[in-house]
Amino acid sequence: MGFWELVVIGVVALLVLGPERLPGAIRSVHKTVRGIKQFGQQMQAELNDELRSHELHQKLKDAEAKNLLNLTEQEKAAIAELKQAAADVNTPLTPVTGSKDNKHEPER
Repeated sequence: MGFWELVVIGVVALLVLGPERLPGAIRSVHKTVRGIKQFGQQMQAELNDELRSHELHQKLKDAEAKNLLNLTEQEKAAIAELKQAAADVNTPLTPVTGSKDNKHEPER
């Protein structure tokens, strides 16, 4: 949209809503647009994760079909990535000591 189109929309909105309700309407539209953008970003991130997961799964199937012999560099990298992910999942979480979040004393 061009500058003059936005000016026309603003003037029409001012005439229809009036100066009392226009700021609230602008905030409401801004909040809705921001929510839609965040939803789109979340969906894109989830889709990318699913595609990456599918790609790794396919490479693992290819490597298993070869009995893990004569693997390509991509298959080796996929196996290494999956091993690292498995190790990360199996590693227990260790609490951070000495931070204010772990103390149960009121801050002074």
